[in-house]
Amino acid sequence: MVHYHRYHHPRKGATDSNRDEESQNLVLDCSTSAYYKRTRPKLLTFLFLITFLSCCYVFSPLFLRPSFSFSLVCNSPGTENDVNRDGVHVCSSVSAGTICCDRSGYRSDICLMKGDIRTHSVSSSVFLYSPRSTDNGSRNAEEVLQHEKIKPYTRKWETSVMDTIDELNLVSKKVNLGSVGGCDVQHDVPAVFFSNGGYTGNLYHEFNDGIIPLYITSQHFNKKVVFVILQYHDWWITKYGNILSRLSDFPVIDFRKDNRTHCFPEAIVGLRIHNELSVDSALMRGNKSIVDFRNLLDQAYWPRIKGLIHDEEREMQEKLREQVSSSPSSKTSQQQYIKQQVLENPMKKPKLVILSRSGSRAIINENLLVKMAKEIGFLVQVLKPGRTTELAKIYRILNESDVMIGVHGAAMTHFLFLRPGSVFIQVIPLGANWAAETYYGEPVKKFGLKYIGYEIHARESSLYGRYNKDDPILRDPSSINRKGWEYTKKIYLDNQNVTLDLRRFKKRLHRAYEYTLSKSKLSHQHQPM
Repeated sequence: MVHYHRYHHPRKGATDSNRDEESQNLVLDCSTSAYYKRTRPKLLTFLFLITFLSCCYVFSPLFLRPSFSFSLVCNSPGTENDVNRDGVHVCSSVSAGTICCDRSGYRSDICLMKGDIRTHSVSSSVFLYSPRSTDNGSRNAEEVLQHEKIKPYTRKWETSVMDTIDELNLVSKKVNLGSVGGCDVQHDVPAVFFSNGGYTGNLYHEFNDGIIPLYITSQHFNKKVVFVILQYHDWWITKYGNILSRLSDFPVIDFRKDNRTHCFPEAIVGLRIHNELSVDSALMRGNKSIVDFRNLLDQAYWPRIKGLIHDEEREMQEKLREQVSSSPSSKTSQQQYIKQQVLENPMKKPKLVILSRSGSRAIINENLLVKMAKEIGFLVQVLKPGRTTELAKIYRILNESDVMIGVHGAAMTHFLFLRPGSVFIQVIPLGANWAAETYYGEPVKKFGLKYIGYEIHARESSLYGRYNKDDPILRDPSSINRKGWEYTKKIYLDNQNVTLDLRRFKKRLHRAYEYTLSKSKLSHQHQPM
C-alpha cells in the first residue's frame, strides 16, 4: 500500500510576506538600536542608509514579482507533470529538432519530441534527426545533441516495479540524412509511447496506471495518433481493444517485435497521470473530466453490447419456435408467459449487483445477503468476473444496475461501469480503511456516485477466530499497517474473509434502496408528458 506524497507549490506571495516580516524586524531593530543618538550625525546617516536599503529589500518583490514567480515554477518540486502554475504544460511548445523532458512529476516522466523521429527497436532507441552541414568535417560524421533515458510507466516512485520496466533511449542527432536509412513506415500523425509492464494484469492498475493516463495523454488528438507499446501483451489488446479503437484510428505497434523503422513527426514518451482513477478537469484541454472518460467507455462498449442483445434475441426466438413446433398448444402458454412478464416488469425494481469474490476477502454469508436484499425489494444479480470475462458483458450488467456491493479489492474498479448517480457500497475489511478510501472512496465521489462505506467490526472478520481479541491485529490495525506493506498484504488482504452482520448491513441496504427509489421518482417527475 503506497502513500503518495503530494507536492504543492508555495502560495503566491507567501515567500514575499515572510521576507517582509523579517525585513520589518530588521528596520525596527535598527530604528530602536541602542547606538542611535541624535548627537552622532554619522551614525544617524549610517542608520538612515541601512533603513533605506532594508526598505528596498522589502518592496523589491513587488516590482520583480514576474521573475520571482518564474524561478519558483522552475525550481520547486512541483505538482504532477501535467501543467505548471499558470496552467501551461512545461513542454507545451517544443521546437522542431528538440527533445523536452519533464521529470518534475512524482508519478511519471514525460518526454516530447518533434521533427524527424525514427524508431530503432533493436537498440531500444527513438532517434530524432536534424540535417548536418557537410561544409565542416566528414560527410558521415554524427553529432549527438541530446540523450535522454526514460521508463514510460506511471509508478515512478516505486523503484522495485520500475526496475522491471524497459528503458528507452531518446537521442537527438545531427546527421547527414543521406547516410542513415530511410523509413519503412511513414506516419503523418504523432505517436504515444508507453509500457504495459509493471502491474499490468491487475484490473485496478490496468485502468489507473494505463487506460486512464492513456486517455488523459491522447484524447486531444481526436484519434489521429499511433500507440507504440513496450512490453506488449496480445491479451491486453484483446481486452481493451474496444477502448483503444475510441482513442486511435490506427493499429497498435509492438515496439519490441516490430523491427521496422517507423517515422513520426511528433512523439510523446510516457503517460500523464492525475490521481487515483480520476481525471482532473483543471488539467485537461476542454475541461474533460472522469465523466467524459465514462462516456468514452459507453461509446466503446455499446456496439458490442448491441451485438450481444441481438444474439440473445435470436436465440430466444429460435427456442420459442422449437417449442411451438414440438407442441402447438404451447404457443398460447408462451404468449401468456410473455404477457405476464411485461405486466410484472421486473425492471421497475431497483437492480443490485453483488461483486462476488472467492478466496480472500469473500463474503461468507453471501447467500443470506442475497436473500435479505430481495426481501427489501431489490432485483439481485451476483456477478463473479474472471480474468477472461469480456469487459463489455460486465459493463452491460453494471450499466443497467442501480447499486453495486463488493469487498475492497481490485474488482471495485468496475465502479467506472456504473451510471453516475448510482450507489456504490464498499465493504471495508479490517486494516483496509486507508486504501479503501484513497483508491475508491474518494474517486467514486468525483465520479458522481452515492458512496456508502461499510467498515466491518472485528467480529465480522475471519481474523477474529484466529487471534486474541486484545491482539493489535484486531484492536489496532493501523499499528500493523505502519510496519509495512508486506504485513498489510499478508494479514489483512490475503488472509481475511468477511461474515457480514446483516442487522448492521441492512441499514445500508435500506438507505441505498430509498435513495434509488427517490431518484427514480424524481427522474419520472421531470420526464415530459
